Amino acid sequence: MQDFQPFKILVGNHDSGMVLLGDHAMNRLPPRYGDLGLPTSAFARHIAYDIGIEALTRTLSQRLGVPAVLGGFSRLLIDPNRGEDDPTLIMRISDGAIIPGNHPITAEEWNHRIEAFHRPYHNAVSETIARTAEASGCAPLVLSLHSYTPAWKGIPRPWHAAVLWDSDNRAVRPLLEQLRRDPELIVGDNEPYDGALKGDTMYRHCMVSGIPHALLEVRQDLIGDEAGVAAWADRLAPIFQAMNADAALHAYNVHASRTGPYA
Repeated sequence: MQDFQPFKILVGNHDSGMVLLGDHAMNRLPPRYGDLGLPTSAFARHIAYDIGIEALTRTLSQRLGVPAVLGGFSRLLIDPNRGEDDPTLIMRISDGAIIPGNHPITAEEWNHRIEAFHRPYHNAVSETIARTAEASGCAPLVLSLHSYTPAWKGIPRPWHAAVLWDSDNRAVRPLLEQLRRDPELIVGDNEPYDGALKGDTMYRHCMVSGIPHALLEVRQDLIGDEAGVAAWADRLAPIFQAMNADAALHAYNVHASRTGPYA
């Protein structure tokens, strides 16, 4: 496990003022965990990672010349987009799949996964954001990329993409506006999920410090192959670039969270 890297940093120009994140980019596990008692097929599903997000984030990072941080482990091991005190940090059941390697789990193992995987990933995110802020001389624009299933419990999801957020809509508003200019796209605003989640990545790194940010979800069937990734990179690159050129998206401004007061 010493050789297992819990994150991957994609090189970019820190003075660009933008950072991309892919919390659930990979479905990897350290060798000591085997397959957590799951069939190999489970690691091709959304329960293990966000399908298409590693390729999309890599393409956008390269095209825009901006740094990015990718989670290097499967969310089945521990979810980097949850707070350390969140009871769903290590899932015992995910979308009907029982995860034998996560139940029963000792307090020692729970804490080990936080210290060995969760914290190193978030330390890398913090360091990349701080380095970008220092190099650019302003608050960085942070954009987090995720993907979701085209249906949930048999009910189709009509949204091609969705923007999730808590209470700071500075980056959300222009992102929604630009995406909705395409008449063929149905874009969700805090659906199918609500973006206010105490302790998650955007809360931890952006909300509490007033950094402009947005979380973008793309439906997995739209970025499940090279053609889909290329099409969405073509769509998103100019939008992200225009947002990054807006000085209003490089100012610190702390907004109260809908989840309650900050610690």
